[in-house]
Amino acid sequence: MNEEILKIVLNDKSFSKDESISIVGGLRRFTELCASGRIRYSKRSSAQNGRWRCNAFDVIRNASLNYNGC
Repeated sequence: MNEEILKIVLNDKSFSKDESISIVGGLRRFTELCASGRIRYSKRSSAQNGRWRCNAFDVIRNASLNYNGC
C-alpha cells in the first residue's frame, strides 16, 4: 500500500504503549525507537502511570514481522 495514503489515514490515530510494543517487536526495540524520535508519543498526564498514546503511522512504519511457526 502507498505510504502517503497510510500517512494521511493513520497520522491522527494512536495505539497504546502495549499495542505498540507488540507491533514493533518488543520493549527494547520500542524504547530505542521512542528515544531516537522514530515513534512519536504523548502522555495525557505527567504521572508515572499516565497512558501513552503512540502515533499509529510511526508504529506501523516500524513494524516487525515475527512468525512463530504457525
